[in-house]
Amino acid sequence: MRALMTNITRSQTITILRWPEVHRRIGICRSYAHHLASQVDSKGKPKFPRPIKLGLRASGWLESEISDWIDQRIKASRSGEG
Repeated sequence: MRALMTNITRSQTITILRWPEVHRRIGICRSYAHHLASQVDSKGKPKFPRPIKLGLRASGWLESEISDWIDQRIKASRSGEG
């Protein structure tokens, strides 16, 4: 797993995932993920987590946001919301 980790506090760790790991977890192509990130839902939230710029040509996604997005998709599919 290619992930960058940084310690915020001793009790909290934030993991930043690079695209290959995000793709492995969600199974959609990069262009569609960026398309969803540019769209907003009725509450004004992006339909997919927006990437974090790590450098001139590098970006990553917060693991917690990707996990939350997956959980939301599961809940929506189980409740018939699409």
